[in-house]
Amino acid sequence: MTSKKTAGKRPDTRQFSSIVVDGNERAPSRSMLRAVGFTDADFRKPQVGIASTWSMVTPCNMHINQLADRAAEGADAAGGKAVVFNTITISDGISMGTEGMKYSLVSREVIADSIEAVTGCQGFDALVTIGGCDKNMPGCMMGMARLNRPSVFVYGGTILPGCHKGKNTDVVSVFEAVGAQAQKKISKKELHEIESTAIPGPGSCGGMYTANTMASAIEAMGMSLPGSSAQAATSDDKIKDCIEAGRAAMYLLRVGIRPKDIMTRKAFENAITVVIALGGSTNAVLHLLAIASSIGVNLKLDDFNRIGKRVPVLCDLRPSGKAMMTDLIAVGGIQPLMKMLLDKGLLHGDCLTVTGKTLAQNLAKVKPYPKSQDIVQSFDNPIKKDSHLVILRGNLAPDGAVAKISGKEGLSFTGKARIFKSEEEALKRILDGTVKKGDVIVVRYEGPKGGPGMREMLSPTGAIMGKGMGQDVAFLTDGRFSGGSHGFVVGHVTPEAAVGGPIALIKNGDKITIDAEKREVNVHVSDAELKRRARAWKPPKPRYRRGLLAKYARQVSTASEGAVTDLPE
Repeated sequence: MTSKKTAGKRPDTRQFSSIVVDGNERAPSRSMLRAVGFTDADFRKPQVGIASTWSMVTPCNMHINQLADRAAEGADAAGGKAVVFNTITISDGISMGTEGMKYSLVSREVIADSIEAVTGCQGFDALVTIGGCDKNMPGCMMGMARLNRPSVFVYGGTILPGCHKGKNTDVVSVFEAVGAQAQKKISKKELHEIESTAIPGPGSCGGMYTANTMASAIEAMGMSLPGSSAQAATSDDKIKDCIEAGRAAMYLLRVGIRPKDIMTRKAFENAITVVIALGGSTNAVLHLLAIASSIGVNLKLDDFNRIGKRVPVLCDLRPSGKAMMTDLIAVGGIQPLMKMLLDKGLLHGDCLTVTGKTLAQNLAKVKPYPKSQDIVQSFDNPIKKDSHLVILRGNLAPDGAVAKISGKEGLSFTGKARIFKSEEEALKRILDGTVKKGDVIVVRYEGPKGGPGMREMLSPTGAIMGKGMGQDVAFLTDGRFSGGSHGFVVGHVTPEAAVGGPIALIKNGDKITIDAEKREVNVHVSDAELKRRARAWKPPKPRYRRGLLAKYARQVSTASEGAVTDLPE
């Protein structure tokens, strides 16, 4: 296909690398590059940075060095000179429920910063970024957005399922088993068996949790090749995806297609639509807002409600549903779902993608799901008729909060506040039986500034589900939830407690109502009483005064703005 971008003057494919390596005065630079494998011929080629998030910190990323090498092969074969470099990753699953989890969301900013820093410094003309865990993906996208050089994102792929007593398991199975063991539903021996078998090898967590959600959103946005989001980490398809991504980066460079040509407002609307249809993670709200901010698209919280009113949840996927990502892959991945949504008029088919074609062109020959499958439902029989991601406002969250309401828990909840200052305290009181039916668990001072770092609450929500209390209690926090969390959960409450938001003013026993149909979250306390409490409230002392967390707390925006550290002036 000939892109509209190919018309006119041919793009300068060495716009940035030529500054680094051309001319007699750049001889020292060339000398150093010879030591890492450059030849005379390589100095005349466009340079393609391959950003790898490889690490042995987590199974999500343990294989990505191999994928990066394949992407480099593709770029080299297409006439480029690939240079592989690394950025960090952390593991949410390992750090969950600990003080270390405060670094999780912070790592998204570090990843974006490092990709920007290395690419800007080294003069790469194009980029391939490869992410395998929750924060890698938005971090990679934010870095590519800031740089606006021809770029392709590659998803590292999903893990294969574990198995316990003939049933598929994953990391969320282990978190929920902790709650089940506390309730004496299973023995310590069985907990150990589940722990020992749930994570069989490389790849990201196996349900429609944050990693698979964000990979799907990025594909829907047009920034990864068709099919990239629905491939197992250890598959031949994933190897091919990486090779083709390297080639695609060179193609985009030659025709002059950049992220700003692809990541338009319409593309973000496509991403939101696909996330809703999949039943994806609440973290998609935070991350899509952040990516949009980085590329300069004016995306707002209320856009999620606007789109959510007309888009149903169609996929019966974990954590609320039954199927794993590997099950969805087996029936065709997300491409047939996107074709369904396009045919229904719910996607913008004219959006440009990294293939150089439009979304509609990419989907033109996609075959429907097999009639025998029961994972993806029809529009006539949706899992939920509208979005499970609901933006709430009210006197508890005047600037917004994000609820995950599958409908299985009901659409409203009223109960009495039971307040905790930390996730750890809440988990203890859930496990020891202090938390009772009818409670609204409130965990505050866990927001972007207050945590700092906005921890996910998978440990307590997993314990709630494991104890069989998913319909008996609600959970409200200015922190976040894992994509594996389910139940009646409301996070991202803004303004957060650390800046004196209403969530800081609640008292134990206050009645709270969460209403997904009215899209409201309110505490049954008069305005006058809330104002009196606000006058008496004093800001807490910063938990960190030096280092990365302190710097993040000083710079970070609100959750309703994506919790980014580089908002424009």
